[in-house]
Amino acid sequence: MQQELTLHDIYLARQRIAGLVLRSPMVRSESLSRRWNCEAWLKLDNLQPTGAFKLRGATNALLGLDPAQRARGVVTMSTGNFGRALAYAGQHLGIPVTVCISRLVPNNKVEALRASGADLVIHGNCQDDADIEAHRLRDEQGLAYIPPFDDPLVIAGQGTCGLEIMEEQPDIDLVFAGLSGGGLIAGLGLALKSINPAVELVGVSMRDGAAMLESLAAGHPVQVPEVASLADSLGGGIGLDNAWTFAMTQRYMDRGYKVDEAQIARAILHFLHEEKMLVEGAAAVGVAAVEQHRLDLAGRRVAFVVSGQNLSNETFAEACRLAGEHPYAHL
Repeated sequence: MQQELTLHDIYLARQRIAGLVLRSPMVRSESLSRRWNCEAWLKLDNLQPTGAFKLRGATNALLGLDPAQRARGVVTMSTGNFGRALAYAGQHLGIPVTVCISRLVPNNKVEALRASGADLVIHGNCQDDADIEAHRLRDEQGLAYIPPFDDPLVIAGQGTCGLEIMEEQPDIDLVFAGLSGGGLIAGLGLALKSINPAVELVGVSMRDGAAMLESLAAGHPVQVPEVASLADSLGGGIGLDNAWTFAMTQRYMDRGYKVDEAQIARAILHFLHEEKMLVEGAAAVGVAAVEQHRLDLAGRRVAFVVSGQNLSNETFAEACRLAGEHPYAHL
């Protein structure tokens, strides 16, 4: 039986990753606070050196390897951001990194991976295909496989985000974050609820291909078709042999919502117009959920994890089209 993760693991992760990972700022959103009659805070993990929160878990996972594993190198599969994070940390730590992605990964993330120093492998039409290739390379080349979410060191690393939220705003009572494989929600949940069990944690996925939400509804991990989305970082399955994140999401997440593509588009443009930042669809889904599901936040102290900023020109143009706005209307 595997040992349960604790808040102590998150503290250890924070000590390990200090120096490579930013303690990201948490700023008050005046526009959202006025709109919803609440105190809305933005946890800006889009400001990490690789543009996304994934650097936390990737760095902690690499630092947990033994010297022999570091020397042989590692392999992962990714929708883009985790691979980029692993490549960045690997470059700084002197660890060779191979990243397997599918053809669904946007061009901007593909090019960023090519420039990262990682050995990039494009294989298949979905994340599951890329994962099969990553495991093949693990076996063939003797590489250490680093899962993008279903791994205790990755989860503990992502949990440092929750630790920072509670230290910055200890009275926060509601936190929104994107939900994909569950690494972020699992880490957040462990951190937040270990400190204050009353904090409510909400996960948000795109409408189609929401693997974790479909798995939770079924009571066990299930496969779902992976489709293109403005929230491309939330794509992919959770693995039928999921060992960590399914159970932790089931335990810690209070509510989960799906949001439509048009609502994600409007949320992306909200961040551009009102918060003066360009973020990915996955970073905007919390705002989209409040709007689409007409959630009552009056009087609440709410944090939104702004998880990444690696938005392609093509995805931004599609967001503008769905929101009925010209791509250059903001200039």
